[in-house]
Amino acid sequence: MILNVSYNNREVIKKIDTILGKPFSFKERFKMGGIGSPKLIIKETSTHIHNLLILDNNRNVCNIELRPMGILVGFRSLLESYALVIPYYKLSLYKGKADEYSIYRDNYFVKIEAKAKDKSIHKFMTRILEYKSDTSTTRIEDL
Repeated sequence: MILNVSYNNREVIKKIDTILGKPFSFKERFKMGGIGSPKLIIKETSTHIHNLLILDNNRNVCNIELRPMGILVGFRSLLESYALVIPYYKLSLYKGKADEYSIYRDNYFVKIEAKAKDKSIHKFMTRILEYKSDTSTTRIEDL
């Protein structure tokens, strides 16, 4: 689900907090080594996100924020800020090509550039997968 997070709207904040949980406290953020990604360059997106991004001529970039029960993929278009809300149980993260990661949720996807020299991006994506596996419930196949 894509939400406009430009304004301090209590309903939008409540909806995000319900789906992904409240943001980590300062102490937890420090212990985790940060919860935000570096600036990520967008290579390709689904139609819904693409229609928002083509409205301006700026370079298409995004960032990812970790939450207790999912991630927020944030991006800007014109003067508005948007967030793609992805709970861990709907998150699919792929490394298809050598230089890109694909983040999927249902009909939405974002493909992010990740060159071999960008170690911080690779570390952050690995951290997302580790946190997802730590917080997920035990599957029947694992028993």
